[in-house]
Amino acid sequence: MTHDDSNEARKPRRVAKRRVALLTSVALVAVAGLIAGRGYDNLQWTEAAHAQVASQPAEQPAGFADLVQNVRPAVVSVRVRIEEAANTADPSLDSDDVTPNSPMQRFFQQFGQQHGDMPQQKEIITGEGSGFFISPDGYIVTNNHVVAHAKNVQVTTIDGTTYKAKVIGTDPKTDLALIKVGADKAFPFVKFAEHTPRVGDWVVAVGNPFGLHGTVTAGIVSARGRDIGSGPYDDYIQIDAPINKGNSGGPAFDTSGNVIGVNTAIVSPSGGSVGIGFDIPASTAKMIVAQLREHGHVDRAWLGVQVQPVSADIADSLGLKQAQGAIVDEPQANSPAAKAGIKAGDVITAVDGKTVTDSRALARTIGMMAPNTSVKLTVVHQGEVKDMSVMLGPMPTEKTAMNDTDGGHRAGSDMPHLGLTLAPAQDVAGAGGTGLAVVNVDPAGVAAQRGIQTGDVILDVAGKAVSSGSDLTSALKSAKASGRPDVLVRVKTSDATRFVALPTGNA
Repeated sequence: MTHDDSNEARKPRRVAKRRVALLTSVALVAVAGLIAGRGYDNLQWTEAAHAQVASQPAEQPAGFADLVQNVRPAVVSVRVRIEEAANTADPSLDSDDVTPNSPMQRFFQQFGQQHGDMPQQKEIITGEGSGFFISPDGYIVTNNHVVAHAKNVQVTTIDGTTYKAKVIGTDPKTDLALIKVGADKAFPFVKFAEHTPRVGDWVVAVGNPFGLHGTVTAGIVSARGRDIGSGPYDDYIQIDAPINKGNSGGPAFDTSGNVIGVNTAIVSPSGGSVGIGFDIPASTAKMIVAQLREHGHVDRAWLGVQVQPVSADIADSLGLKQAQGAIVDEPQANSPAAKAGIKAGDVITAVDGKTVTDSRALARTIGMMAPNTSVKLTVVHQGEVKDMSVMLGPMPTEKTAMNDTDGGHRAGSDMPHLGLTLAPAQDVAGAGGTGLAVVNVDPAGVAAQRGIQTGDVILDVAGKAVSSGSDLTSALKSAKASGRPDVLVRVKTSDATRFVALPTGNA
């Protein structure tokens, strides 16, 4: 709304009258609240709060135009071409139907094919995503899934200029990639934020949804620390700024023009934005990109433990005050953890003083470190809290698979209060030589509810090895006598080792 100059002199009086009217209304509402039984303290708070709001000048949002003008030139469209073998053979033509010395066989031989093989053609697949310059010499951050397996990568800047780009390195585990444009010029670039955004902060996303270059959307940070099951190091920022297909690899900015995250994934039943998008945090991207730039790949640290979250049942069985941390199912042989003395049943609660909330938090923390880094682990070992120094190793390229158990079982001891039938592992083919093999599980029993399955092997109970049903019964009774509602049981499954808390109830 606009006003002419003749109204300017009357503005202060009109504003004052409106404020008096507003304060009068606030006072009436507050008195009504007092009569309704809200109390004098609430009356004071209401008057003060509303008086403060009434005294604030009514301002329109400044908008994001200046921000967008500054950062948009650094955002690019990333176009890739992937060549894949396409099977062009006629499915009705079987190789056995080709007669020796026939014209068809001579045709195959002429084109260098073996008997019965059809000539192969290449299928060209193109895709498009987004990216952004992080340095004036042409380094660009994007998503791994945008450039993975690409034979040809091109980027287009906001002015429509197209450049060839080279893939410097990729990291599938965090879905990040670094590419580079070679050109005799300086490119506009943006920087990663040094701070962690708060839930509720403004965020501006820039990218190329559906090929619409330079599209800008705005929203807020909806949540942090999201795990969407896409990888072992999920720690996404959730935003509600609309992002769609083609936004992948593009930046999300704070109001200062710093990159707080890399747009990576959306939740959508239709393929379009429903206001739930996920960004790789700047802190993660900065560390990964630095390694890609220096080495072309990411070297991650390795602790060497199988872990699981500490549930409420497990916390009770160990006498922990909080269901927090990562319990070690089993340290791997010759791993940094094993060499440092970490045992099965230990609970890792902190790394270098930073609290470990669960097993995924431990994996993320260690995975973001470099090999040959010394860390201090805070560990609860048999009820005692202690600090342990561990020298992290390099992540092995291959993991040793655990032996599978087969289906051969013998009848054994019944544990009706748990819903289990057990037998010594040495008597069950494929179960190994130690522990108690689970040969039958009542699907309605307590053990089944806690995740124990036929084929599992109970290795120890409350830290003590078991080899018979009486060993298990004795351990349950001992835990019950000490006032524990649950006892911690270490179980070997077909592919891992984990802990389960079983109730001592009717032992």
